[in-house]
Amino acid sequence: MFTGIIEGTGEIIGLRRMHGGMRIRIAARFDLGETCLGDSIAVSGVCLTVIDIEKNRFEVDVSPETHDKTTLKYIRIGDMVNLERALRLSDRLGGHMVSGHVDGIGVIKARQSMANATLITVTVPEELSRYIIKTGSVAVDGISLTVNSCGKDFFTVSIIPHTLKVTTIGQKREGDALNIETDMIGKYVERFVSRVRKGEEEYDLEGSSVDMSLLSKAGFI
Repeated sequence: MFTGIIEGTGEIIGLRRMHGGMRIRIAARFDLGETCLGDSIAVSGVCLTVIDIEKNRFEVDVSPETHDKTTLKYIRIGDMVNLERALRLSDRLGGHMVSGHVDGIGVIKARQSMANATLITVTVPEELSRYIIKTGSVAVDGISLTVNSCGKDFFTVSIIPHTLKVTTIGQKREGDALNIETDMIGKYVERFVSRVRKGEEEYDLEGSSVDMSLLSKAGFI
């Protein structure tokens, strides 16, 4: 589990593709401290397991499914990635609960300067946008951000100068792909109300939208 508060960036210094997956070697630009073999690290929002580590350099394996579903399939030697080690129970939760399980890929449609921030518009498939709400949370390449506005196939986020400086989002341009993880709470709520057991009868409402009629049928109103 992660918070979406990026600890720092790392550089891809090794890359070996194999059987649809890959092994990546990353040089972190900060002290990895007590990081050990088997620890989880979010790499641009993707939860991966450390399989080798030496000082600030570590290796991770990427499964074929993760390769196909995330922007890791596009990485090259020299690329920079966002890094965050797993949350400890004693840590402050400065962002939101992020699992590191990417839901899909979004693409930057526009960047616009607004006062001291940068407004970024990201297009996403409808199966992702259904879980994105105004002023809700979304993880973009592992960065916890607040949604400014959203529509059927897009959302906008406002990036402050600090975030632009310390993460890879400042280097992204129109047309670049981003890993998107929607707020897990919305997914659990939808799953809960889509299969409701009332007495001995089960309502299978899979695929239905959450509206007043559904909530009434489920007994919530």
